[in-house]
Amino acid sequence: MFVQDHYKVLGVEYDATIDSIRTSYLRLALKWHPDKHNDASAATLKFQEINEAYRVLSDPFMRHEYDMRGNYGLQDYNYTDYLKRFKSLILTCNGLGIGSRLDR
Repeated sequence: MFVQDHYKVLGVEYDATIDSIRTSYLRLALKWHPDKHNDASAATLKFQEINEAYRVLSDPFMRHEYDMRGNYGLQDYNYTDYLKRFKSLILTCNGLGIGSRLDR
């Protein structure tokens, strides 16, 4: 079973705050709640997917683990999304301390 990117499920940025994650979750949970869709199985699946994404992203430890070892469909990212998603893992010359320092 393919698991979608939790950030995309909730429609938040990859560096989203817990408040924006919670706000997006509440908005989507109200929209996709099964009681509003008269036993539609697609709505139930979407609601479960939203709950799972919130469960992972709302817990700091689980979110960190997901960010480090999550189930990524890398082929589903365009270049911009890839850079946004993995910016904390991409090393730059400046991040490695490589470069010239004028005070030496």
